Amino acid sequence: MSRLALEGVSFSRGARAVLRGVDLRVEPGEVLVLAGRNGVGKTTLVRLATRLIPPSEGRILLDGRPLPQLRRREIARAIAVVPQETRIPFPFSVTEVALMGRAPHLGPLGFESRADAERAARALEQVGIAELADRSVLDLSGGEQQLAVIARAICQDAPILLLDEPTAHLDVGRRIAVLDRVRALAEEGRAVLVVSHDLGLTARYADRVALLADGRVAAQGSPDEVLRPEPLRQAFGVEAEILRTSEGAPVVVPLGRGVANSQGPSPE
Repeated sequence: MSRLALEGVSFSRGARAVLRGVDLRVEPGEVLVLAGRNGVGKTTLVRLATRLIPPSEGRILLDGRPLPQLRRREIARAIAVVPQETRIPFPFSVTEVALMGRAPHLGPLGFESRADAERAARALEQVGIAELADRSVLDLSGGEQQLAVIARAICQDAPILLLDEPTAHLDVGRRIAVLDRVRALAEEGRAVLVVSHDLGLTARYADRVALLADGRVAAQGSPDEVLRPEPLRQAFGVEAEILRTSEGAPVVVPLGRGVANSQGPSPE
């Protein structure tokens, strides 16, 4: 299985430094949750990791090879992405959206096989929308469209999965179902990065948590190590109390006494 590593990665937009010297790795068999307030560069980091934009400094390695040395098709076979926002302007069926994940694996003529169709059907079942297979995505709710995009990423069968706020538009039941599937993919050996604001829920599924603050990794480690008052104060500017579930997982409870920050969030 593959691993992804960022080494000393910085990115600037004009005169503003978005990311500064970020060191981060995503290992096979683990779920890494990346969290931080709006505008600290989480989505930018995902775009850098898929070579959509180049870093200002540092390097990004896929199995030890710098991304610029790899062809787009190689990257697409290795890394599947669920972006924060996906707009599908045409009335593709839900099955057709899932089948888009097979594109990096198709031959020169680009025709899907029966095996590809079966893989797409299985992905839809895994995210709980098999009954929507023939529906147009334009007729779906925002949450259902998000599930179709997640199915597309699963159908890609890439060893690395990058999910940017994958459960933002989902109800609690579907959030848990998606994160259960994410956990299962990691246990199969995939390397999974999840960008999320839902620290209470994702802490139950994460092997490691990384907090971004001021463009840097402020804390990184197990949920027990990172989800503590001081790292959360640094990353989010809030006071928080840490409770425990019956299973022992940490639960973050903001206390409503925010730490003043003279600079508001900027768009990522």
